[in-house]
Amino acid sequence: MTTIRAFLAIAVSKNWEIQQMDVHNAFLLYVDDLIISGNDSAALNVFKAYLGDCFKMKDLGPLEYFLGIEVARSKSGLFLCQRKYTLDIVSEAGLLGAKPSGFPMQNHRLSLASGELLENPESYRRLVGRFIYLSVTRPDLAYSVHILSQFMHKPRIEHWEAALRVVRYLKGTPGQGILLSVDSDLTLQGWCDSVWAACPLTRRSLTGWLVFLGKSPISWKTKKRPTVATSSSEAEYRCMSSTTHELKWLKALLLSLGVEHPKAIKLFCDNQSALYIARNPVFHERTKHIEIDCHIVRDAITEGLIDPSYVSTKEQLADIFTKALGKSQFDHLLSKLDIYNPPCSNLRGGIEDIIY
Repeated sequence: MTTIRAFLAIAVSKNWEIQQMDVHNAFLLYVDDLIISGNDSAALNVFKAYLGDCFKMKDLGPLEYFLGIEVARSKSGLFLCQRKYTLDIVSEAGLLGAKPSGFPMQNHRLSLASGELLENPESYRRLVGRFIYLSVTRPDLAYSVHILSQFMHKPRIEHWEAALRVVRYLKGTPGQGILLSVDSDLTLQGWCDSVWAACPLTRRSLTGWLVFLGKSPISWKTKKRPTVATSSSEAEYRCMSSTTHELKWLKALLLSLGVEHPKAIKLFCDNQSALYIARNPVFHERTKHIEIDCHIVRDAITEGLIDPSYVSTKEQLADIFTKALGKSQFDHLLSKLDIYNPPCSNLRGGIEDIIY
């Protein structure tokens, strides 16, 4: 989620009050595309003039479009989506006239698919590759993209049909994206979840995490663990460890932007055993095979970096990154992620009438 983090830096420097720093500038460079932002117009003009002396450059004005990501701004914040890119995917798949799907993936075991191999696997690889980039602004696609990307080598008919279902879901939500809200309280909050032995072939666990800054989602991931966990507690605890690393990095990023985060970061987990292990050193004697992760999480708690808390499975937001949920639960969790789907054909410019 490097791109979202970069836009986060721009949003902070542009919209939020920066403490303990007089001047703050940030820029994002990808090959020959450059975004420049800051809280001092004079410093920005000097920097642009310097770059203009060194390179042939053209100032395109306020940011509206960058690498397929559409940017709309207002006093509410920055809204990021990939509407045009999404419609291109739907059009290329020939599903512009198809009936939209209410959720991206059904609960079927694609790893055990035994149907015929696709005659043209390149089309599947191209489609899934586009999904991967689309997930930059679409947390709701993380689980589906993770599952589908495992079959790039030898995709089968079932895999292709599952990918087309994702396209039909996109057809109904082309402009969906995230809002980096200007009224955020700049407090990090993490959610982590794991499904023990989720892969029917390798029995490796599937983990997912989500991090908010205030009420804005800024980092998310779905990943299969590299090793087999011996219990659900171990799987959940290793997920807590991975999320702790992410929270440490994000806290350091905010500090580099002049934003301190003195409070312990709330980390929500739905496994009581994993929370007991995190808070009670005595349990570490029973979990020597995960000793390193035990120390990482335990030290983070002792240092006041994180504050693990229990949340019921039904309200576990990270659940959307580890399971193929039905429409009811999928919509319930998605509504809590502050994901927006504005009913507008053109998102460029202001977003006052789009979101609120």
